Amino acid sequence: MSTTHADAAETAVVARLSRLDRFLPVWIGLAMAAGLLLGRAVPGLDRALDAVQLGGISLPIALGLLVMMYPVLAKVRYDRLDTVTGDRRLLVSSLALNWIVGPALMFALAWIFLADHPAYRTGLIIVGLARCIAMVIIWNDLACGDREAAAVLVALNSVFQVLAFGLLGWFYLAVLPGWLGLSGAELAVSGWDIARNVLIFLGVPLLAGWLTRRLGERARGREWYESRLLPRIGPAALYGLLFTIVVLFALQGDAITGRPLDVARIAVPLLVYFALMWAGAYLLGRAIGLGYARTTTLAFTAAGNNFELAIAVAIGTFGVASGQALAGVVGPLIEVPVLVGLVYVSLWLRRHFTH
Repeated sequence: MSTTHADAAETAVVARLSRLDRFLPVWIGLAMAAGLLLGRAVPGLDRALDAVQLGGISLPIALGLLVMMYPVLAKVRYDRLDTVTGDRRLLVSSLALNWIVGPALMFALAWIFLADHPAYRTGLIIVGLARCIAMVIIWNDLACGDREAAAVLVALNSVFQVLAFGLLGWFYLAVLPGWLGLSGAELAVSGWDIARNVLIFLGVPLLAGWLTRRLGERARGREWYESRLLPRIGPAALYGLLFTIVVLFALQGDAITGRPLDVARIAVPLLVYFALMWAGAYLLGRAIGLGYARTTTLAFTAAGNNFELAIAVAIGTFGVASGQALAGVVGPLIEVPVLVGLVYVSLWLRRHFTH
């Protein structure tokens, strides 16, 4: 694709964006600020928001995540999933990045930057073990990645998350530090709790999205479904994202604003992690011959993390006031604006791909 043609296509895409899409970084920044201010200004708001839980996560956050994921999963063309499952380059690369490279990189960065803060270090390692199954759907869609590939990779991550999270936690927090002569920690986590988390936050919107497409296409046809119905339900994804961000930061406002220097120390390895994982996955996608859409999907599924699971595990194991929980909370504080920025980097890189 020539640069001139790519620029013209990109300009046309931007022109069709709604005001919500076009100014998304602004809205996300305002949502984060609003959440922090609410958490600080309204006494007891954090306890009220966390009083009712679904899958171990605050009910308002849970509802926001479900609303956020449903429209994107309703856009997936499920009859094309076989073209993704047959792409071994994509599947093997994703598994290696998510379950070998990602946890190992976060372990190394946690020890390099936080060797003298064992609680924060442990919290970061937990973040590295929790692979993304929710917000990555949004980032991938905004960056014009392959929706079908994202659905398959997220489902694959979910299966491995149930099977491998506890085992990898034991390895990186207890076994490997012992081999290297470093101090370790224990991680008590229930496989059923992780499975329930996956079933709720991926299974429910995935089933709803599949049923919506199946019934909608059967009743009115694909053209009506994609040209009339999807534009109506599509904006709900970004509304759900903004609502989730407000609630998340309202819940953790005191923890974030009360220890700014600690937040800054935790932020540094996270910034390095997101940059290395995303860029490394992009280079790998180009090296193995993936096109723009699947390279983008590979990059975002490798860089994103399941902060809901990481925070729930850290709080459940070490307590809500622990350093481990603070490290988990800082995760989305850094991940959200960084990955929004990488969406725009992806769209800029799009002009350098031939397909």
